[in-house]
Amino acid sequence: MGAALLAAPFLGLLTRPRRARAATGVRAKRLVVFFTPNGTVPARWRPSGSETSFSFPAGSILEPLAAHRQRLVVVDGLQFVGASNHEGGMAAMLTGSGSAGDESRGMSVDQFVAAAIGGTTRLRSLELGVQTSAWGGSVQTRMSYRAAGQFAPPDDSPRGVYTRLYGDAMPGGADRVLARRQSVLDAVKGDLGQLRGRLGNEEQHKLDQHLTSLRELERALGGGSCSGGTPVADLPIHANDNFPAIGKTQMDLLVASLACGATNVASIQWAHTVAPTVFTWIGQSEGHHALSHMDDGNAAGVAAFVAAERWFASQFGYLLDKLAAAPDPEGGGTLLDTTLVVWAKEMGDARAHVCTEVPFVLAGGGAFTPGRYLRVNGAAHARLLVSICHAMGLSNTTFGNPAAGAGPLAGL
Repeated sequence: MGAALLAAPFLGLLTRPRRARAATGVRAKRLVVFFTPNGTVPARWRPSGSETSFSFPAGSILEPLAAHRQRLVVVDGLQFVGASNHEGGMAAMLTGSGSAGDESRGMSVDQFVAAAIGGTTRLRSLELGVQTSAWGGSVQTRMSYRAAGQFAPPDDSPRGVYTRLYGDAMPGGADRVLARRQSVLDAVKGDLGQLRGRLGNEEQHKLDQHLTSLRELERALGGGSCSGGTPVADLPIHANDNFPAIGKTQMDLLVASLACGATNVASIQWAHTVAPTVFTWIGQSEGHHALSHMDDGNAAGVAAFVAAERWFASQFGYLLDKLAAAPDPEGGGTLLDTTLVVWAKEMGDARAHVCTEVPFVLAGGGAFTPGRYLRVNGAAHARLLVSICHAMGLSNTTFGNPAAGAGPLAGL
């Protein structure tokens, strides 16, 4: 067992993606993924104008981001290779439809990056959700993968996230932290050692990966390293009308986790594909998923869906504002200056259930020239995932299914 524990970190090093300078000579320090569900209406999402001289039309989905235009790269026309519909899009969005045998080993881009840059932080990555747990774990409700088929589930309880970040600063926190630090691995090492001796090489490798994950979990449960946090309200996390308040709290906690150095990779997942959330706070009475399928003959239904998408755009703007207001803890500008923020969607036109013309928006980080509207005319979105990796200093040439092609996204 001692040999297995010693070997596990080295196995991780052998399979970990190598770091490299980004092609621009600048690399982002941190990665944030921001997801909103159920596709979009491409005609109401697209900016107007040229690559460097564009605007967001009045009433369009991205108009709430007008103040951030010079900080953005708006990417239009991406295609998911080998994926369609809600479930297929959700599974492929961050994985590029990868498998265990591909260069990215079936991981999602956030987890692939975290494997490279998360070793020095208490939390290798932090996954936050907003009403993501009610339907359980499936390809519909999960976007992050630690390995092929292995979910990295989001925590949709702000109280739970707060405890992870500030646990040892809470009343009685030191005692709870001490109790949590009792090693799960030490408690079961005899049984695990006997089990490992009965396994073949492939199964031993899987067990070693599991042990490494447990060690990371043990480190993460070791108590909060952040200080000065404001306790969060204990809201019912599945109550529909709490959706905005929970989302705002989760975004605040996400920024706090970066600002105190708890992690360098974080994500916030607003609900999930096919989510039935009703946007009552903007006067709606029909679920978001139902609205996403309103055809052009139903002008009122399309307008309601666009209004909901505009609300999501305003939340992305809020996150950018929070990052821009927080200094980089390592110096050299703000968190937005040094953090690549990716707004991802799982489908393009929701009415057609297709994964073509899928919109992505990038902000911050410094690795890409901002203030651009990039039309890529059906390029594989896996090439964008390669570009994200390169922006973080990795050197992989593909991401996900190699049928998508090699190299970063042209023009980015």
